[in-house]
Amino acid sequence: MAAPARAIEPYPSSPTFAADVIAGLNAEPKRLPAKYFYDNAGALLFDRITKLPEYYPTRTELGILNDNAAAIAQLFPARGALVEFGSGSSVKASIVLAAAPQLTAYCPVDISTEVLHHEAELLQKRFPNLKVVPVDADFTRPFELPPEMAALPRAGFFPGSTIGNFEPHEACTFLRNASKVLGRGAIFIIGVDLVKDRAVLNAAYNDAEGITAKFNLNVLARINRELGANFNLKCFEHHAFFNRERSRIEMHLASVKRQKVKIGGETIEFRPGETIHTENSYKYTTKSFGAVARGSGWTVHTLWTDAEKYFAVYALAQQADAGHA
Repeated sequence: MAAPARAIEPYPSSPTFAADVIAGLNAEPKRLPAKYFYDNAGALLFDRITKLPEYYPTRTELGILNDNAAAIAQLFPARGALVEFGSGSSVKASIVLAAAPQLTAYCPVDISTEVLHHEAELLQKRFPNLKVVPVDADFTRPFELPPEMAALPRAGFFPGSTIGNFEPHEACTFLRNASKVLGRGAIFIIGVDLVKDRAVLNAAYNDAEGITAKFNLNVLARINRELGANFNLKCFEHHAFFNRERSRIEMHLASVKRQKVKIGGETIEFRPGETIHTENSYKYTTKSFGAVARGSGWTVHTLWTDAEKYFAVYALAQQADAGHA
C-alpha cells in the first residue's frame, strides 16, 4: 500500500500483534508476519519506496491501469459495488472508479484504520455520487461486508502485487475467501508481479538510498514502540535476495552479533548471523498464477501486461460463471 505523506501518529496495534510477534520470534527459523510492516511509519516509508527508480512494480501497474481502465471498468456490474482488499492509498482505485460511473458504491477494506478513513474521505469528495463505505478489517481473514454492500452485486480489486506476499496455499485460501465475500458472478481484478531478470528483482528490494532497509528495520522499531521491546536496530542488517528455486524475493533481518532482546516477560536470544524472516514476495509466470487461480475456484477472464512483461493485471471470473465470460 502507499500512504499519504503526513506526520506520523500513533497507530493502533492489532489485537494479535503481541502474540504473533512472540510466536514468530520463538519459532525456528524466526519470522514475523509481513502485515506488521504497516504502522504509520512503515506506510510512509513504503510510500517512498514506490517512488524509487529501482522499484518498478508501482509505476508499472499504474501504467497498466491507466492504459486499460475503460476495459477493466466494463467488467464491473451496473449499480454495483467495488470492494478493495487492503486498500491503502486511493490512487489506483481512483483510476478504475473514474472509468466506472455505473458503480453505486466503493468499499475499501484495510487494517490501517487511520489511512483507511483518510483515503475514504478523499475519495468521497472526489466522487460525491459514489457511496464510500470503509471497513476496518484484516482482509487476510474472513470478514463481513456492511449490509448496504451485501445487497449489491460486487466486483473485487486487489492491486499492488500483495498476492505475492502470501504463501501459495495462503493465496489460494485468500482467493476462496474473496469469492465468498464478493458473491456469485463476481469479477476480481488482481495485480501480480511477474518473474523477470534476477538483477532487476534484487535491485528493487535493495535500493541505493536504503529506504527498503529502513522499511524492513521499522518492524523492530514498531515492536519497541508498541510492545516495549528493546531491539537495537544497529545490531540488525537488511538482507533481500531472489530465491529462484522458490520463485520469490525473501527479506530478512540478520543479527550482526550474539544478543538477547526482551519483549514483555520474554527473552529472545539471537546467534550471530541468525535472521528473522520478515517477508516473501512471490513472483509468478502467467502460467503459474493461472494455475493458482484455477485451484482456488477462479478462471482467467482477461490479462493485461506492460511491454516488458514485468507486471500483470488479471481479471478473474468465478469458474461457475466462466461460460459467460
